[in-house]
Parts: sequence; C-alpha cells; structure tokens
Amino acid sequence: MAGEGITERRSSGDEERGLPGFAGIRTFMRFPHPREEDDLGQVDLAVVGLPFDNGVSHRPGARFGPSAIREVSGFLRTYNPSWDIAPMEHLTGIDLGDSPVVPGNTGKSLLWMEETVERVVDAGIIPLCLGGDHTVSLPVLRAVAAVHGPVGIVHLDSHPDTWDGIYGEKYNHATPFRRAADESLILPEHSIQMGIRGSVGGAEDLITAEQMGFTTLPAERLLQMRPQEVGEEISRVTAGRPFYMSFDVDFLDPAFAPGTGTPEVGGPTSAQCLSYLRSIDFSNLVGLDVVEVLPAHDSSQITALAAANVIYEVICGLAVSRTTG
Repeated sequence: MAGEGITERRSSGDEERGLPGFAGIRTFMRFPHPREEDDLGQVDLAVVGLPFDNGVSHRPGARFGPSAIREVSGFLRTYNPSWDIAPMEHLTGIDLGDSPVVPGNTGKSLLWMEETVERVVDAGIIPLCLGGDHTVSLPVLRAVAAVHGPVGIVHLDSHPDTWDGIYGEKYNHATPFRRAADESLILPEHSIQMGIRGSVGGAEDLITAEQMGFTTLPAERLLQMRPQEVGEEISRVTAGRPFYMSFDVDFLDPAFAPGTGTPEVGGPTSAQCLSYLRSIDFSNLVGLDVVEVLPAHDSSQITALAAANVIYEVICGLAVSRTTG
C-alpha cells in the first residue's frame, strides 16, 4: 500500500547511512516527504508549512519561518530523556512541505491553507503547522473544526489575538481567535491563554478575551506558578475535550526568542517553557501551530531552535499519551 511506503522510507534510517543532521533535504526532523499518491491515513502526524505573513502589523518576514524551523530541526535527536521516550518509536510522521499561498492576497491564501490542512485532518492525522504569522491559526482551525467540531484552545502568547481588527482589517495576526469564535470554531469557555503581557492601546484590549469566555494567565501570574499547577489549570479548563494548541514564539522573553515580529519583554525563559509543556496532558490534542518565527531578526537561530524544540516536546507528549492511554 502507498502508506506503507512512507513507513519504509522512514525506517531506512539516515543515521545508519551516515547522513549527519546538517545534510540532506530539509524536512522537519528528517520526516519523509510523501508523494502525492501516498495514502496518508496510516500516519499519525503531518508537518505542514504555512509561509504566510500578509497579516503582520510590525515586522514582516515570518513567511520564512517554516524553512528556518526545518533547518534547525536537524539538531533534534531520537530520544528525549526528560520524557524518557523515543517518540518516533510510537508515532509515524511526515512532512508535507508548504501550503500554497498568494503574497498580498489574504483571502485566497486562507482558503488554500485551509484546504491543505483539511487533507491532513480528514485522514485522521494530527497537523503540526509551521507559521507564518498568527493569522494562519484561523484556516487551520477551520479545517480542524470541520472534523472535530468546536475545540478548546491552549494559547501561549504575549498577545491575546482577540481584537476585532487593526487598521480596519478583520483578518490579520491580531484577530484569529476573535474570528474563530465568530465562526463557532472554538469553545472560549474551554480555552486558556498564557503569558499575556506588554503595553496596549487601552485597558479594553486586555479584557476582550475574558469577556469572550477565555481563561487568562497573564505573564506575571504564570511566572509565579509551578509547572504542575500550569498543567492542572490547562486540564481544568479544557475539561477532557479536544483542544488545539497555538504557540506564538513571542510567548518567550525576547532574550530567548529575538527573531519575532512583535517581541514583548518580561516573558518566560526557554527552560520554563519546556517545563510548562512537559506538564500538559496531550491525550486530546487535535492540532498545533508554532508561529511568528522571523529569521531576519533571529540571532544565531535562537528563535527557530526554540520553535523546533516546542514541536518536538509536543510530539514527545503525544507519544507518552499513546503509551499510557
């Protein structure tokens, strides 16, 4: 079968052939890149690049984020001692490459990204999406909700992204979760936002998410919590329902993620971030995006490496859920 071909190509093993992490075609973690005719239904995870940044309000360039994340993912190895698991012994993964987009045309780009992710979700595969600016969460959520119905959101970010619009525009990186709520794609009462901080135009910018029903953990409160408490709060809010995780790299303090479009000081370290992720039960995860990596401002690939490790930690959490569920 075609799907068996995917597994066969992966099991050949780059390490056995002496191919180092810096060599070869740049797919995420060396996941195989399937042919169009491959049957995707036998795969657990699919990485999808969403190279779109029409929706940014400050620094452009996140369209190059997917390629930057893939490049540094060669640093990731097969065994994670913190989880005590080799995740790809329990899961199969592919890298589908990038969705088509149209520079300057937000509407058509959103449609094409939705169609790309829809192919993955329809096949029963969990999409792991590489942004792109945060606008890309909306088409992914459209594809996810079409299969799973409205889902909870676990949103790690320094900004709530629940504004109704900026500069008169309704579809951009400040509005994806407002639009998702408007379209009944998400369950705000089973959604949580973590790490919110920074200056805003007015107090109303910070209360919109709570008025919509989101639980919020501002950075000041989050940084006082133990990782176990964070995991427990996420479980309480999502309440056993399917949830989607959206990770904006500006969740991290810019000392640990300088390569992003709208950095905000006073955020978690990369070590704290990994501790939070390791506290989460990923049993009900139905999709992930990691967004806003901007390589042109990324010193020594610090931000891209953090983004790749976030995805790796989520994959490890999914693998653990498969072995204990």
